[in-house]
Amino acid sequence: MNIETQCLHEGYTPENGGPGVVPIVQSTTYRFDSTEHIARLFDMPTEYMYSRFANPTCDAVEKKIAALEGGVGAMLTTSGQAASLLAILNLCSAGDSFLAMNSVYGGTVNLFSVTLKRLGIECIWFDGGDSEEEILAKFRPGTKAVFGETLTNPSMQVCDIEKLARAAHAKNVPLIIDNTFATPVLCRPIAWGADIVIHSTSKYLDGHALQIGGVIVDSGNFDWASAYEKTGVFADFVLPDESYHGVKYTEAFGRAAYIIKARMQLMRDFGCYPAAHSAFLLNLGLETLPVRMRQYCANGLRVAEHFRESPLVASVGYPALPGDPYKTLADKYLPDGCSGVISLSMKGGKNAAMKFTDALKLTSREVHVADIRSCVLHPASATHRQLTDEQLQAAGIDGGMIRFSCGLENVEDILADIDQALAAV
Repeated sequence: MNIETQCLHEGYTPENGGPGVVPIVQSTTYRFDSTEHIARLFDMPTEYMYSRFANPTCDAVEKKIAALEGGVGAMLTTSGQAASLLAILNLCSAGDSFLAMNSVYGGTVNLFSVTLKRLGIECIWFDGGDSEEEILAKFRPGTKAVFGETLTNPSMQVCDIEKLARAAHAKNVPLIIDNTFATPVLCRPIAWGADIVIHSTSKYLDGHALQIGGVIVDSGNFDWASAYEKTGVFADFVLPDESYHGVKYTEAFGRAAYIIKARMQLMRDFGCYPAAHSAFLLNLGLETLPVRMRQYCANGLRVAEHFRESPLVASVGYPALPGDPYKTLADKYLPDGCSGVISLSMKGGKNAAMKFTDALKLTSREVHVADIRSCVLHPASATHRQLTDEQLQAAGIDGGMIRFSCGLENVEDILADIDQALAAV
């Protein structure tokens, strides 16, 4: 199926006389005929047994997202941050490290730099523009992954996924890509060599700002057993898991070893699993995702062009624009558009940026992005406020930067709102 059809039909097939849409299974528990039946599930969890880590409604949405990204399985989480956290914890333990692009989302920077550091896991930062050789030079013994973002939030840099995949695979570790802004409609990182894909589903996948959520998708392509044989790392995937009756994930679950291990170990223990109703609402957003993304991209390009024409705007970051430093990478990885998010920097710095933001009327000031309605944020004073000056510079953020997220309003109305706000500046 093409992706428009997948968004409507993957994950759930109605039975004869059954409901036509994914039903909400609002239950914590499932009942069984015997103690022996339950015991078997704790050896091989092939059925639903407790909604802390599996639920039929969530399962249907997980299957849909896995199909959209071209993976073998997916696991929903309660937030994008939870998805980032579990994606790393499924690979790394105290004493290990991983590499990450220094321009990723500010909340991810803090998670990686501060919280994971307290757990004994080190994040080694690199610049997205670094050469493959420069990235390889940053690896250390115990480095277990590379992490990047398809379109960085908020600087709108395009990740060279193939370059990162080559570097990661040369060191026998997986590549994790945050595909939140691009969505599988605009880019499918697995097709370019990514092994694991994550999303903050709160953004475009949901689209309506209804609930927080995240997801991890397993490509099924990384050979954990081979990596263990070559380097001795990822023993947790190959050797018996004593916390789960000695199961060997690669042996028992094959290509789905990563995502099953994440569910059986981490979701079992952390329990950051969404409610069935949240998954139901997410599915409603997914059903219209291709239609919405086309309009987001059309509005985004028109608004980016408009900002570029203003004498009050110092620079515009939107990779689909001619002359943008990431235009070549955008043409390769995002030929159908670059979402509705625009990064711009106002002349006059922080004061001008805040004055423009406060003067907007149709566009909402909110700590959100990729909404169905246009919204705006000043990252240096909000989402990236906790970063040092050096980290802000590495992420491509200055005091004059504004993150403008085009919604699905008529673009002429968005432009009129921008013009009256610029006039106020």
